[in-house]
Amino acid sequence: MNSHPLQPSVLVLEDGRAFRGRSWGAPGNTFGEAVFATGMTGYQETLTDPSYAGQIVIQTAPHIGNTGVNDQDAESRKIWVNGFVVRDPARRASNWRSERSLDDELAAQNIVGLQGVDTRALTRHLRDKGAMRAGIFAGDDAARPVSELVQLVKDQPTMEGQSLAESVSIDEAYVVEPADHGWEGPVKHDLAAVDLGIKGMTPQRFAERGVRVHVLPATSTFEDIKNRNVDGVFFSNGPGDPATADQQVALLREVLDAKIPFFGICFGNQLLGRALGFGTYKLPFGHRGINQPVMDLTTGKVEITSQNHGFAVDAPVGETVTAPESRYGRAEVSHVGLNDNVVEGIRCLDLPAFSVQYHPEAAAGPHDAAYLFDRFIDVMDGAAQGTATQEAGQR
Repeated sequence: MNSHPLQPSVLVLEDGRAFRGRSWGAPGNTFGEAVFATGMTGYQETLTDPSYAGQIVIQTAPHIGNTGVNDQDAESRKIWVNGFVVRDPARRASNWRSERSLDDELAAQNIVGLQGVDTRALTRHLRDKGAMRAGIFAGDDAARPVSELVQLVKDQPTMEGQSLAESVSIDEAYVVEPADHGWEGPVKHDLAAVDLGIKGMTPQRFAERGVRVHVLPATSTFEDIKNRNVDGVFFSNGPGDPATADQQVALLREVLDAKIPFFGICFGNQLLGRALGFGTYKLPFGHRGINQPVMDLTTGKVEITSQNHGFAVDAPVGETVTAPESRYGRAEVSHVGLNDNVVEGIRCLDLPAFSVQYHPEAAAGPHDAAYLFDRFIDVMDGAAQGTATQEAGQR
């Protein structure tokens, strides 16, 4: 365990509520949007998911850190959360794969944590009032009047209007080879994956199926994609407000205009919605966790999914419509969330393009949605044979 003294610490929300505990990880102050994640496992994948950039994450599971951390389960190059709030951190990690404690990892990456909080009360408050700006304050600052700390919180930007994808994306392109992930046959397809905050398991899932993945920076152009002679384009998950991603929406429209097969997840789903002319909006408290129920309307099957998003696409559920950008033809909502009927997927009927709002790469779990990778490979197969139109997104 980290040896720094446990200072008094407090989480202050912009509406004036304060939740007191003790410092954990790196002591100090931090700001971000307070959100809760409902997964009972997978905290290392949560912490290293770039979609959490700019956020203070509250874990609803009471005991966190039991299995420590290792170098295999990280989903990106670093921890991205602005702060981490738990009820009871493990006093000692116990797992055969553990390489160090979560407390030490947070401290080493200078992530401000808060422990000993009534996370159940905090989660209920955020479910009632919605995700909001917050700050964690430790030591002498924790003793300051809450009204002063609230003002510091209110001085921070809201998540609406923030463009964050470029800040978490890579600077240089790289390639993920199928042969490095157990594939023994010839490469089936080449895929351009635009990194808007991609998780490492996503290109691995494609590579396991024989697809060579060219991971490209968020600022990539259509020329960058064409120069790699790919068979499809993928837009990843990522943080921030999709309404700010005009450059990526313009790129996606070039992809759609060229009728190149497209698949998007999470942020990529929101950008397909925007490219088709639909709007996006901020959810009250979002969907974050690995236990979110979704129905695939194309098959009637229900899957339990991994999700991390605070925005959603505003599109009609239960009907086929002509896209507001009419040159793209017909589109329909393909998946819906069963908790609140939020759009969880979009399917184009006249273009080889579809997307989902959740994380089929399943890191951490579940694996119900793994079929989506095979579904997209079918779309690329169909495009190569000249038959990928209204069958896009159906398997």
